[in-house]
Amino acid sequence: MTRFDLLAINFSWLSLLPLIAISAAAIAVLLIGVRVDEEESEGLGWLSLVGIAVTFVLTLLMRGQHDLTFCGALALDDYTVYFMLAILLTAAIIILLSLDYVPETDMVGAEYYSLILFATLGMLLMAAAGDLIIIFLGLETMSLAIYVLAGFARRDPKSGEAAMKYFILGAFSTGFLLYGIALLYGATGSIKLDAISRALASPMSSPLLLMGIGMLLVGFGFKVAAVPFHMWTPDAYEGAPTSITAFMAVGVKIAAFAAFLRVFTGHLGGVRADWNWVLWTLAAVSMTAGNLIALVQTNIKRMLAYSAIAHAGYILVGMAAGNAPSGAAVMYYLLAYALTNLGAFGVVIALGRKGAPHDLIEDYRGLSTRHPMLAAAMALFLFSLVGVPPLAGFVGKFYIFSAALNAGYVWLVVLATINTVIAAYYYISVIVAMYMLEGAPAEDFTLNRRPALVAAIAIALAGTVLVGAFPQPYMSAAQTAFSSALWSPTPAQVSSR
Repeated sequence: MTRFDLLAINFSWLSLLPLIAISAAAIAVLLIGVRVDEEESEGLGWLSLVGIAVTFVLTLLMRGQHDLTFCGALALDDYTVYFMLAILLTAAIIILLSLDYVPETDMVGAEYYSLILFATLGMLLMAAAGDLIIIFLGLETMSLAIYVLAGFARRDPKSGEAAMKYFILGAFSTGFLLYGIALLYGATGSIKLDAISRALASPMSSPLLLMGIGMLLVGFGFKVAAVPFHMWTPDAYEGAPTSITAFMAVGVKIAAFAAFLRVFTGHLGGVRADWNWVLWTLAAVSMTAGNLIALVQTNIKRMLAYSAIAHAGYILVGMAAGNAPSGAAVMYYLLAYALTNLGAFGVVIALGRKGAPHDLIEDYRGLSTRHPMLAAAMALFLFSLVGVPPLAGFVGKFYIFSAALNAGYVWLVVLATINTVIAAYYYISVIVAMYMLEGAPAEDFTLNRRPALVAAIAIALAGTVLVGAFPQPYMSAAQTAFSSALWSPTPAQVSSR
């Protein structure tokens, strides 16, 4: 047997192809960027989109696989594919939003686009992780890039403050995650998720295990912005460049929940009774605190930050339910949440001008007369966040609340419904400002000169409508993907790779 044959048997390189493609694109953008003028940075954005498109196609080749590769380090299944496609779609829309935004804000294009691609690489690693160390590596790859991007508007003191707060609290939470991984290894004897799942198949309850699970909850809770680990969120969202705020609100949350859902729902189910009460407590507190504090916000980026905290609570309701329908509902909800929030932040970017971000809610007064198409798009995105049928946000909430009801979490669903009503007040207040209040005269700008931005908003708008009006294909894909995450190979199958 040749060495090539041996490598082919031991490893499945298919799982690496998307990671290699996005890494190559990030390095290429960085190396080419040092040789081009800043005026030509838009070309680097299009090159980044090409890299994402290639990675998207390579990810599609992984559909239908059920395998653990590299000795269990990477999971090759439909769950991985679903989240990787969602992350790549998010990254592509973020780059479209950035093509005009970067030169307007005098940011350095080469570093900006390469950092987005490196952050995307970390997110893909988290989605594909088959062991806890790969989750940690993906988390750090993503986080280090996002820390820098949050402070990328170097002349804005708020941007530097956002990056510093995010970095300090992020480093602190990473310590909890690492300690949790170490304690879980001590309790089960492995960092491989499938091996941990088998170890917990027999009754086990030890202080070491419970402490490890608790610290993992802290680490993941920070990344998904759940209360009380949310303190970084409003300041980081407000101070970061708006395109990066959108990336943090959507991309980081999708990647974090991809790992969170796989670890807890997929592999720690054997000790669910020990940690599930923490999840529904986090869900109740997150959605309540997020919505109540959002009521008094005057800055739309801070309002959307507290909205993101509340939506993390809704998603945790699905995780607390802990059954297959709720897992698929969480995956569907994340797709709906991504499209809706990307569109909303796209409108915020469209209204902002150099030196005048226009991120106060009062800046939206009279928007329907100044820019009727932008006002209509923003209204639709906000209605989706409220949960108005037949938009994607409504269907996502319907699936999650139905799964939680079927699992017996009646009072949690009642609380979530009350919170949805509370949230309607601050979302609709923006719509009232746009359509019922007089504002300043129209600014001298046109969207015709920003086709990439218009395309990004249009993609998010179409997705928000189509995913809500025709949910079955997307929910079916989510169900198939979540079922594949519950598949567990035998030890012999893992050791052969």
